[in-house]
Amino acid sequence: MFDGFVKTQIETSGATINLVHGGRGEPLLLLHGYPQTHVMWHKVAPRLAERFTVVAPDLRGYGDSGKPPSDGGLSVYCKRASALDQVEAMEALGWDSYHVAGHDRGARVGHRMALDHPERVRSFTSLDVAPSQAAFENMDASLSFAWFHWHLMRQPAPLPETMIGNSAKAYLDFLLERWSATDGAITDEAYAEYLRCFSDPETIRATCMDYRSIELDLQHDEVDRGRKLACPTLALWAGNMAKRRGWQTGGSLDMLDVWRERANDVRGRTIDCGHFIPEEAPDELVEELFAFLADVS
Repeated sequence: MFDGFVKTQIETSGATINLVHGGRGEPLLLLHGYPQTHVMWHKVAPRLAERFTVVAPDLRGYGDSGKPPSDGGLSVYCKRASALDQVEAMEALGWDSYHVAGHDRGARVGHRMALDHPERVRSFTSLDVAPSQAAFENMDASLSFAWFHWHLMRQPAPLPETMIGNSAKAYLDFLLERWSATDGAITDEAYAEYLRCFSDPETIRATCMDYRSIELDLQHDEVDRGRKLACPTLALWAGNMAKRRGWQTGGSLDMLDVWRERANDVRGRTIDCGHFIPEEAPDELVEELFAFLADVS
């Protein structure tokens, strides 16, 4: 995976960020989601690197990136802290502005990057994510059922850490199976990496803190209520909901509407696959990104 890419680690002010980078052209930062790592981009990164300089990091607390002690409270793993990691990592690579595409947790980090560092983010792509504020303010029974992991992982330590840690492989397998709709989309090589990283008790601790930080993330979102992203925004989301009814939007939200409340220039559509778009529909994703980035560059 990632043949021709350079693997490195960069020390930011708050964590060590593990990443791969390669390609040529304008910089494109790819941010992964839970429960995965930068490996989730392995099918699309080589093609994107034909036209862009691709950077794919592990977020703070994930993969082989640092997992700072969480005794500093929710600020250690809030999206503002994770966003700053990525700004500093990109600056260390020589980039002061770039396109950002995020999946799942990575989209939440990317959204916060575009709010806190608008001069850095040339465009923003969100994959299968409704903004946190909209989701929590419209939480209904179907969304709550789909997001059971949010409610589990937000419980006080050490309950979720103990429960997940006692059955890490079973928990990971359940999430990957229930959230996907394309048999064989997650390759054996990618799965081995996900399992290796997810089996680390420190990853379980850090990712629980990532989810607990929603309390602080929502406070930050409240300060920015009504403020729209200036950068062009693309929203793509998975349309196959057979195994995850209520995911992201519950029974009342519309994905484009909630993003148009938060960005001035929004376009997007659904893709016929499950949650893991870069692995389930890599060709469609690459074509969508090429078209969008060509239009906004």
